[in-house]
Amino acid sequence: MQCLKVVRNFSLWSSVPLGQLDPISGIVAQYEADNSPQKVNLGVNTYRDNNGNPVVLESVKQALRIVREKKLDNEYPPIEGLQSFIEAAIKVGYGEAYYTQNSKNIAGCQVLSGTGAVRLGFEFLNKFAPSGTKVYVPNPTKNIHPIIAQMAGLKSQEYRYFDPNTRQVDFQGLSEDLYSAPNGSIVLLHACSHNPTGCDLELFQWKQILDLTKKKQILPFFDMTYQGFTSGDLEKDAQAIRLFTEAGVPIILGQSFDKNMGLSGQRTGCLSLVCSNEKEKQIVVSQLNLIARSLWSCPPVHGARIAETILNNPEIYQLWLGEVRIMAQRIKNMRVSFIKALNDLGSPHDWSYISKQFGMYSLTGIGPQQIKELVEKYHIYLLSNGGISIAGLNDSNIKYVAKAFHEVTKHTLI
Repeated sequence: MQCLKVVRNFSLWSSVPLGQLDPISGIVAQYEADNSPQKVNLGVNTYRDNNGNPVVLESVKQALRIVREKKLDNEYPPIEGLQSFIEAAIKVGYGEAYYTQNSKNIAGCQVLSGTGAVRLGFEFLNKFAPSGTKVYVPNPTKNIHPIIAQMAGLKSQEYRYFDPNTRQVDFQGLSEDLYSAPNGSIVLLHACSHNPTGCDLELFQWKQILDLTKKKQILPFFDMTYQGFTSGDLEKDAQAIRLFTEAGVPIILGQSFDKNMGLSGQRTGCLSLVCSNEKEKQIVVSQLNLIARSLWSCPPVHGARIAETILNNPEIYQLWLGEVRIMAQRIKNMRVSFIKALNDLGSPHDWSYISKQFGMYSLTGIGPQQIKELVEKYHIYLLSNGGISIAGLNDSNIKYVAKAFHEVTKHTLI
C-alpha cells in the first residue's frame, strides 16, 4: 500500500496573534526564573504564612480526613454541583437568618472559584438581560473582569473607584458614574478586600449605593472572593450583602473559598442569584446548568467536599473562623510593619495610606521606572500598576523590601 504524504505549503494559524500574558502568571514566571537568593514575589495571588509558604489550614486537614473516611467515589456530580456545598456556601454568604427565610428563592450553582462565578454570571446575563445592557466594572478591578465580560459577549464600561491622588475610594466619582448609568444596568461590586487597591467602601457608602441601586433599578453583582480577609470576621465582611438583601434588592453573588480556605488548586466557588419565588429559582438553575454544561460540564468535587465539611461541621467551622482571623491579622501586621520599616529608614513620603487599606492587596502608588528598578536591581516582583500582595511580606523579607522601596522612591514623588 502506498502511503501518501500530505505537505502543506501554508500555515492555518499564521494570522493568529500572540495572546497577552496574564499579569500574575507573568510575574510568577519571572520570579521562578530568577536565581537571586533575595528575590521576593509581591505579585503572589494567594495567602502566604510568615515563612513565605502556602498554608494548609488545620481545618482543611481535619475536613480532608473526614472526606477520606467516607470512601466516596469519583463519579460525576450534578451539573450544578454538590447541593450540600451550595447550601453551605449560600448560608455563609447571605447569613443564616436570611438563608433560613429565603433559601427556596436563591438559585445556586457550584462554579470554578471566583473567576468561574463571574464567567457563568456574565454568560447568564448576556443571554437573559435586555439587549444592550452594560455591565459596569470598577476602575481598577481584577484584570480578568473586563476580559470575561468581552468573552461572554457583554459590553462593559468602567466606573471610577480609586483616586490615585488621595489613594482612597473616589466615592464622588463612583456615585456620579453610577448615577449616569442607564436604568437597569449591571454593576460589578467588590464586597470586601478590593483587588487590587485594598480600598473598601464604608457602611455609609454602601447605604448610598443601595439607595442609588433602588432609584436606578441597577442589578448589583457582588464579587466576594476574600470573605474574612478584610476584618477577620466573615459576618462583617459580608455587610454589603446583608444590607442589600435585607432591603429586598435582588442580587447576584459570586463566592470563592480559594483564599480563605487555602483551596486555590481546587477551584471551589459558588454563584447565586436572588429570585422572586421558588418557581423562578428552578428556571434560573435550569438555565445556569445549560450554560455550565458547555463551559465545564460539571464542577470538581474534591474541594467542594472539603469546603462543605468545614462549613457544616460546627467544631471544624469554629476552628476555621479562628484561622481566618489569624490570616487577616497577619496581613494587618505586615501593613503596619512595612510602614514602620519605611519610616525608620527616613522615607520622605507618607505611607500611612497602606494601613488604611484592607485584605491582601495594596496599590503603592509607585511608577513604571521605580517598578523597573525594584525588579532589575532588587529582584522584587510586583504588578505593573504598582500593586503588591501584602501576603508576600514576612518577617524575613520586610526590611529588605522596605529598603528597596525607600531607595527607589526617596528622590521621587509617589
